[in-house]
Amino acid sequence: MPVRIGTLLTLLLERPISLYAAAVLRIGYGFLYLAFLLREFPHRNEIWGPGSPWTPTLARQLFDQTGWASILTLSDSRAYFEVCYTAAVVTSALFMLGWRTRAVSVLFAVVVTSFHARAIYMTDGGDTLILLMVLYLVVTACGRRWSLDARRTRLRAAASKTGRLPLDQASGELRHHLRDARLTVITVLHNCGMLVIAAQVCFLYGSAGLYKVQGAAWDNGTALHYALNLDVFQPWPALSAMADEHDVLLAIACYLTVLLQVAFPFVLFGRLKYPVLAMLLGMHVGIAVFLGLPLFSGAMIVADAAFLPDRFYRSLGRLWRRPVQGSGSGGMADASRAPRALVPAQSERAG
Repeated sequence: MPVRIGTLLTLLLERPISLYAAAVLRIGYGFLYLAFLLREFPHRNEIWGPGSPWTPTLARQLFDQTGWASILTLSDSRAYFEVCYTAAVVTSALFMLGWRTRAVSVLFAVVVTSFHARAIYMTDGGDTLILLMVLYLVVTACGRRWSLDARRTRLRAAASKTGRLPLDQASGELRHHLRDARLTVITVLHNCGMLVIAAQVCFLYGSAGLYKVQGAAWDNGTALHYALNLDVFQPWPALSAMADEHDVLLAIACYLTVLLQVAFPFVLFGRLKYPVLAMLLGMHVGIAVFLGLPLFSGAMIVADAAFLPDRFYRSLGRLWRRPVQGSGSGGMADASRAPRALVPAQSERAG
C-alpha cells in the first residue's frame, strides 16, 4: 500500500497526465460554443439580449435568489450587449486556438457562465455540461498541445539554441527553484483538474443509467419510441417515423443505452473501454440526428475524448502528418523530414 501511495503521489506531482486529451477538450468545447454563438446569431437579442422575454430585470431577480451572475445584465443597452456578444465570439475562437490559454480560459469561463445564467430556462443540457467542463479546464494545462501557445514554446526553444549570456550562479539557482515550484503547482492543478473531469463524466453516465433503470419506459424498452414521437424532438419527422417502425431495434437500443451508462465507470481501466466509447459515440450521434440535440451530443462526445490515452492522439498526429508530408515531391518530403530531429520535443513540464 505505501508503494502504491508513493506511485500515485509521484504521478500527481511530477508528470502532467493526458495533455493531448486536455487539448482535445479545449478545442472541442471552444469550437462547440463558437458554433453555438454563430448559429444563434440571428436570434441573439431574443435569447440573451434586452429584447428577450426573460428580461434583464427578471434575470437579476433570479440572481438574487440563486447567487448566479452575468456580465450581460450589467447594462440594458443594446450596444453593450452587442459588444459582449462579439467579445464572446472572439474569446471562444481564441480559446479553441489556444492563444494565451491561461488568461483566455478564465475569460471563456466567464463568457459561458454569463450566457448560461442569462437564459438559464432556454437551454437543452449541452451548455450545462460545457459550463462545468470549462470551469475545470481553467486549472488544467490545456494549452500545452495543439495550440498557438505550444507552437510559440517550440519556436522559443529553437531560438534559445543560439546561445545566451551566462547568469551568475545565485541568480540562476533562484530562477531554477522558482521555475520548479511553479511547474509543480501547475502539474498538480492540471492533474487534479483532469481527474475531476473524469469523475464528472463517470458520475453523469452512472447516475443517468441508474435513473433510467427505475423508469418503466426503459424497463420495457419503449422509451425511445415515446421520445421519437415528441414534436419537440423531431427535427425530421419522416426520419423519426422511419426509425419508429423498428420496434425490436428500438428496444435493443434502450437496453444497450442503460447497460453502457451503468457499466461505463467500471470499464475505464481495461480494454473494454474502447468498444464502450465507440458505442457511446454512435449513441450520441443518433441523439444528435434523431432527437435534434447536437450541442448536447457534441458536448458528451468531447467529454468522452478525455478517456483516450495520449498515445492514441499522438498516433492520430502521425497519421495526419503523413499525407501532408507526402503531398509534395519526394525531395520536398525528405527535406521536411530531415530538420525535425533538430527541433527539441516539447517538454512534459514546459510552460
